[in-house]
Amino acid sequence: MLERLVSIMAQLRDPENGCPWDRVQTFETIAPYTIEEAYEVADACARDDMAALVDELGDLQLQVVYHARMAEERGAFAIDDVVDAICAKMIRRHPHVFGDSHSPGWEAIKAEERKVNGAGSALAGVALGLPALLRAEKLQKRAARVGFDWDDADGPRAKIIEELDEVETAPDANARAEEIGDLLFAVVNWARHHGVDAEAALRQANAKFERRFHGMEAIAGKAFPALDLSAKDALWDQVKAAEKATLTAPGNAPNPPR
Repeated sequence: MLERLVSIMAQLRDPENGCPWDRVQTFETIAPYTIEEAYEVADACARDDMAALVDELGDLQLQVVYHARMAEERGAFAIDDVVDAICAKMIRRHPHVFGDSHSPGWEAIKAEERKVNGAGSALAGVALGLPALLRAEKLQKRAARVGFDWDDADGPRAKIIEELDEVETAPDANARAEEIGDLLFAVVNWARHHGVDAEAALRQANAKFERRFHGMEAIAGKAFPALDLSAKDALWDQVKAAEKATLTAPGNAPNPPR
């Protein structure tokens, strides 16, 4: 079936008879769609929506085929090279499954690969295109592997307080933006020391805010935009209390952490 998708993409990119939009796309213009489709896959997983997941996985697979087709047009590589490369990597990184049961772990093998590829820094290979919170966590984990880390969560907590003070005393907008960036980095570090995935935690917070905001709108109806802030705050508290009551009702206990 992959061959069919590859063939469709080749037709879409045909210089003479292809789709005008698809013909002019480049790696740079397609990359944002690739990131978006990956997030839509993650969203379908979070909602446990299998119908959406099969659709979103197809969209994501299209992105892989799209990039491979553009590379093939340059004479760089083709889709078969992509598949061969990932197969080789999975076998190489799982020798305990495909070979030596006493092999080093995944991270040790990846670290050795980075050395072979000339990536001397402990931070090498952390993709620039990652979401900022996720990239911050990965950079911190890499630094921790070579001993640059606090012993416990007290260190990053103190750093958060320090960065808050620096935000408040920043002399101008540029300095304030820099200090807020440092503050966010420190919060990710604090979350990491508590075993919390900052990216996932923020996604959950976004979803909670969205859910409660919709609840406020549902209660107030068309009058909602004209309400003053105190009235909106009262609605927020009402929705929040209703959620808590639902969660604590018999038979509706929240799911345990996973």
